[in-house]
Amino acid sequence: MSTPTTTDLRSRMPNPLPFVPEMAVVAEGLHKVMKNGSIPQITIHLLQLRAGQILGSTYFTIRETGNLRQAGESEERITAVATWRDATYFTDAERVALELVEAVLSPNPSGERVPDELYAKASAHYDDKALWTLIMAIAHIGFFTPAALIAKPIPGMPPGQNYSD
Repeated sequence: MSTPTTTDLRSRMPNPLPFVPEMAVVAEGLHKVMKNGSIPQITIHLLQLRAGQILGSTYFTIRETGNLRQAGESEERITAVATWRDATYFTDAERVALELVEAVLSPNPSGERVPDELYAKASAHYDDKALWTLIMAIAHIGFFTPAALIAKPIPGMPPGQNYSD
C-alpha cells in the first residue's frame, strides 16, 4: 500500500481568497502581531502545534511540525509537545504558553477555562505586550480552525498552494 503524497491530496474546497479577499487583511494583521518580537517564534510554533493536536487538525500539525524543523528544533522537542506536561524539553515560559492554549481550546464544564492562577503564571513570564501576542497567536489558530477542519487545505503545502482548484 503506497502512502499518498501532497501531490495526490486534494482540499475539499478551493482557495478562499477569490471568494472572500477581505480574509487576507485579517490574516496579515495576525501574522504581523505574531512577529512583533515580544515572543520567540519557536514558542508560537510550539503553541500552534499543540493547538493543532488538540483540534485534531492534520493541516496545523504538519504545518507547525515543519516550521519547528525548519527553525532547527529537535525531533524530541517536537514530538514531546503532545506530552509537554511530563517532558523535560520545555522552558517555564514555553510551558505556560502550552498550558494557556490547552486551557483556551479545551472545554471545562466545571469552571473557567483560564483561571486566575493560570493568568498569574502567564503574567509572571510575559509582559502585557507578550501576553497580547500569545492571545493573538491563539486567535490565529481560532480564526483558521473552520477552514482547516471544513475546507481541509492540503497538509504540507505552502499558503496559496494548499487548496485544490
